[in-house]
Amino acid sequence: MTAAGMAHPLLGLVLMLLATLMFAGMDTVIRHANAFAPALLLITLRYAFQAVVMGVWIASSQRLSFRAAHPRFQVVRGALLLTSSVCAFFALKFMAVPEFTAIGMLTPVLVMLLAAAVLREHVTALRWALVAGSFVGALIVIRPGSGLVGWAALLPLCGALALASFQILTRRLSGLDAPLTTHFWTGLTGTALILPVLLWAVPDVPAMLAQLSASQWGLALAIGFLGTFGHLLLIFAHGQAQASMLAPFTYAQIGWAVALSWLAFGTWPDAMAVTGMAVITLCGAANAWLNVRSAQQAQQSLQARLSALPPD
Repeated sequence: MTAAGMAHPLLGLVLMLLATLMFAGMDTVIRHANAFAPALLLITLRYAFQAVVMGVWIASSQRLSFRAAHPRFQVVRGALLLTSSVCAFFALKFMAVPEFTAIGMLTPVLVMLLAAAVLREHVTALRWALVAGSFVGALIVIRPGSGLVGWAALLPLCGALALASFQILTRRLSGLDAPLTTHFWTGLTGTALILPVLLWAVPDVPAMLAQLSASQWGLALAIGFLGTFGHLLLIFAHGQAQASMLAPFTYAQIGWAVALSWLAFGTWPDAMAVTGMAVITLCGAANAWLNVRSAQQAQQSLQARLSALPPD
């Protein structure tokens, strides 16, 4: 990323906060829409919306292309995000949005673990302690054996693992394809993979679509809109500010989820759930701050080496 691309870090932070609001909004709408439509149908509409919108966008642009440098990697990447979405849509049939979001916020921790295992990145003892703290926070939210969340808690955990793998692969693909081209491929892959499953598992899909009311169609399309443009805002945010600077603000999604859940359903997490969310947020934010500090130290070290070079 060029220095020019980071000329507006404040704009990047605003875009990140808007992206997290959209993601929390999408989860809230999914929680409501699960009452009138099968999750498989909602997932298909979500990815089809993205494929169509991005397809029109690319087709109308002279600078963008549908061609991917590594289509197989794009398909795997899309399949991982689809897996995360499937876990999310089904989890939200059984879990409140704030608790679901808090467990999903383990994704950055899992990214770090995968980076250590796959990319051989060094992880300090302090970071390992923060990883342990994040998982303790998740256990406080889940409370195994209490019956409050139950087996459904495995779904956001599996979704977080799939999303972490998605982000690791995104690192590998970074710079190979234009972000908007990648976004199209994600929508296309998700649609192509989930549509046959929908047609096999749900009888008479056309009749089901015809039975949806105008407001239900609006909610179903809102899921596609929020998912598509939430990820676009995320892409644009990273074009304006460094990832290390943006990372702490991803945890704003927990706050948005609590507020939207209260507005939409009149529900509020209990004291134990709030405690677990706070532990996850604090550990995640501390880990993000370490990323910021490491990036600053690396930049200072590079500037010092450059300053030590003899003039031409």
